[in-house]
Amino acid sequence: MMKFSLCIAALLFTALGTAAPSCAEGLAWLGGDTVRVAAHRMDLTPLPEPSNHPLLGYLARPEAPGRYPAVVVLHGCGGFGPGNVAVADALKSYGYVALALDSLGQHDACLRSGDGGLAEAFDAYAALDWLVRQNFVDPNRIALLGFSMGGFATLASVETGLGAIEKTEPRRFRSAIAFYGGCSRYGTGVMTVPTLILIGAKDDWVPVSWCRDMMARRNGKGAPVTLIVYPGARHAFNSPGPARQYLGHHLAYDPQATADAWRRVRNFLQTTLGENHSSGSAAGSR
Repeated sequence: MMKFSLCIAALLFTALGTAAPSCAEGLAWLGGDTVRVAAHRMDLTPLPEPSNHPLLGYLARPEAPGRYPAVVVLHGCGGFGPGNVAVADALKSYGYVALALDSLGQHDACLRSGDGGLAEAFDAYAALDWLVRQNFVDPNRIALLGFSMGGFATLASVETGLGAIEKTEPRRFRSAIAFYGGCSRYGTGVMTVPTLILIGAKDDWVPVSWCRDMMARRNGKGAPVTLIVYPGARHAFNSPGPARQYLGHHLAYDPQATADAWRRVRNFLQTTLGENHSSGSAAGSR
């Protein structure tokens, strides 16, 4: 099993997931940090529908008592891996409850047909429902953060328009962050909550032109959307390791883009969720 020190955890915003034990039965390698979020995770084929497997996740939370703002973390098409654990632990170190979902189990959506992004979006709302019932979470302050396929799922979770997922759900996220998530070429681009999109100018898996077109199409409507484009950066720019190719796409780590993205994420969460210390109130979810 791969192990990661906290000093590099902030760098490990994983795009595709790394080689790590993961199973639908229990994520046993995570021990007591595994939680059962819902009885069924969504399946991919051909459209999202409940599978025969539970939705599991890795939970990281501050130790002091109280209610804290929370972040749901969505992985890329390669599935859940140690990098997602590192992301959750990094968020915990800054005062947030973090729930990193395993939406695929042993499956690899990069190599499988079916809409993994939409499946993850439905799983994200199941995670939201689980979090608002926990006595250590402030139910009014929960954000969604996703990478690659999970970034697409993040945007799909908060976009308005025909077939929008958010309008069918009783609860809402407070804000959303998408790392190189593939802006929809056909959606409205109108978001219901403040949204931050981080993408590389040289991404050849999810072209930045899709996001620029989306920004033009939305024309300032809806909640604020901030698009940050990193010149020279490619897909998975915040995943450490040598430059490589996967399924014909270029993946490359960019430390400068990573450092800036992490700074922006921290500032964005603090702005949209408020102070990240515990809250004494138990206000209901909106």
